[in-house]
Amino acid sequence: MVSIAAYLVLSAFKLISGYLFGSSALLADGFNNLTDIVASIAVLVGLRISRKPPDSDHPYGHFRAETVAALLASFIMAMVGIQVIVEAVRSLFEGAKAIPQLWSAGVALVCAIAMMGVYIYNRRLAKQINNSALMAAAKDNFSDAMVSIGAAVGIVGAQFGLPWIDSAAAVAVGVLISKTAWDIFRDSTYRLTDGFDEAQLLDLRSTIARTPGVEGIKDIKARVHGNHVLVDVVVEVDASISVMEGHQISDSIEERMSSRHNIMNVQIHVEPKS
Repeated sequence: MVSIAAYLVLSAFKLISGYLFGSSALLADGFNNLTDIVASIAVLVGLRISRKPPDSDHPYGHFRAETVAALLASFIMAMVGIQVIVEAVRSLFEGAKAIPQLWSAGVALVCAIAMMGVYIYNRRLAKQINNSALMAAAKDNFSDAMVSIGAAVGIVGAQFGLPWIDSAAAVAVGVLISKTAWDIFRDSTYRLTDGFDEAQLLDLRSTIARTPGVEGIKDIKARVHGNHVLVDVVVEVDASISVMEGHQISDSIEERMSSRHNIMNVQIHVEPKS
């Protein structure tokens, strides 16, 4: 919601200023922010859906809606990045343009600073709640700040009779946006296909192996479900212990995973040590 509010205010500011000061770069940046509103709304909708409780069709809940929202945001960012590059290359082959007023560069810089503040806020919150969709939105905020900086560089360059700087800066910004979109896309598809970091899995395995009563681990799997981690593990215990003792070992594993790794969902299967 912070992103949407910022985009609404900044896009209006850029479009009005771009028209008054005759800056095509600032106008393009303003229209770019309008498309970012769509991406932010997609993330917001995904977050809303993810909060729905489990039902008969989704017994694990709707947490993966966050990841789907991040994936959708990456597609929108990729479209914007490619469009920026195409427009920049096209402008290289155009004739001379009217030189925009220097005030428009100041507007672009002020907007870049404001968007960087939104980026820092969303990035900190995304890390705090471990939310991939919000992190995607934060990266989108950072890309938009870079677009505004690129627009300012181009406007300043035009004042010195170097209009090609505008196109060069736009290409660099377009590449940055596309790279960010690719990173979000790769992370989202990795999570949606149940990819999980091997080093983190080894860390989880070590915690379970050190639990009193666990004599071996036959198998362990983990996957990311929104901002939650689901763990399935098969542990071996002394064949002579009672069912109650085996249950107590399972409780100990759950308590350790919760306190040390903040993992609340652990499916444990107990087998006798052969």
